[in-house]
Amino acid sequence: QAQLVESGGGLVQPGGSLRLSCVASGMVFDMFTISWYRQSPGKQRELVAAITRGGTTNYADSVMGRFTISRDNAKNTVTLQMNSLKFEDTAVYYCYRPAAWGADQVWGQGTQVTVSS
Repeated sequence: QAQLVESGGGLVQPGGSLRLSCVASGMVFDMFTISWYRQSPGKQRELVAAITRGGTTNYADSVMGRFTISRDNAKNTVTLQMNSLKFEDTAVYYCYRPAAWGADQVWGQGTQVTVSS
């Protein structure tokens, strides 16, 4: 019953901003690292950002300095703030919880981000 539900995707102009949210249910949220991945047509799914239980963050080089991942354990929510968006950021963005503590991995359904003028 563990689920991740993304929201906040949409159409934005280059240089604009979006904030994606990932809300977890059916899990002890603060036990897990949570990540954002993205995938464009014809490309491999790639890690965008991750945040650990302790709040340590990791970013892909392509988004470093532009994206910020954070978590609010009280709300079971991870946020990806995306600034200075580029055409290359266009993708479906997925929230992800890896397998840990004997639990299976969980993927969200994805939310579309389109950067276009």
